[in-house]
Amino acid sequence: MKIIIVDDEMSALHTFLSDVIHRSDIEYKFFKDDEREILDYAGRNNIVAAFLDIRMPNIDGIALARELIATLPAIRIVFITALDFTKDDLDEDVASHVMAFLYKPYEASSLELILSSLGKDAPTMTANMFGAFDCFINDMAVRFSSGKSKELFALLLTYNGKILEMSDAISQLWPDMNLDKAKPLYRDAVWRLRKTLKAAGFECVTFERARLILNKQNITCDYWDYLDGAISRPSEIFLKSYDWAENYICA
Repeated sequence: MKIIIVDDEMSALHTFLSDVIHRSDIEYKFFKDDEREILDYAGRNNIVAAFLDIRMPNIDGIALARELIATLPAIRIVFITALDFTKDDLDEDVASHVMAFLYKPYEASSLELILSSLGKDAPTMTANMFGAFDCFINDMAVRFSSGKSKELFALLLTYNGKILEMSDAISQLWPDMNLDKAKPLYRDAVWRLRKTLKAAGFECVTFERARLILNKQNITCDYWDYLDGAISRPSEIFLKSYDWAENYICA
């Protein structure tokens, strides 16, 4: 579970660190007041929650919350402040994403409660790769906008968290096509996949130049269970719709 913490006071960041450093289930990133750096990180990572100070010299925490919500529609906001703020002081869109207020000086137990609740509320994905390939988020089927974007995600799951380079993806999804001609098709599939995951509120892929990286957190997958020996090989064919899939499973 990835979270960010934004506060212009180093003492506040140190206090937060001391309260979360024992949590192995949390990946955290601290920022002071560089809005561009914060939004750039948010655009490349599946952040579950943002803990934001409200009044900072170079950033308005509420305005930053709006920007983060626009980038990550499923993000949860926790305001850390010494001010007497409540949801009534916020516009409807920001208020709907606010999970809690932590009023300085807050108790470590209050933060622990919020973090525990975040872990319970985090959406989960189930990927079925034997037989017909399908993905579900909280039991709702993921509707991919194109067959190739769905196939690209299947390949990412098959890579099992390893980096998928553009050239490798093209060689498997468009094996008979010239690289230069295939690049626009690859970029379209990437764009559609990114749009699908964002709409579903489950942004589990880091999109970098010419490569993709899957964040496996909160994903269960029958293929991964098979690789780990947790289940025996199902009778269904592995990713039966994709020719390249036969290279990734023993006969």
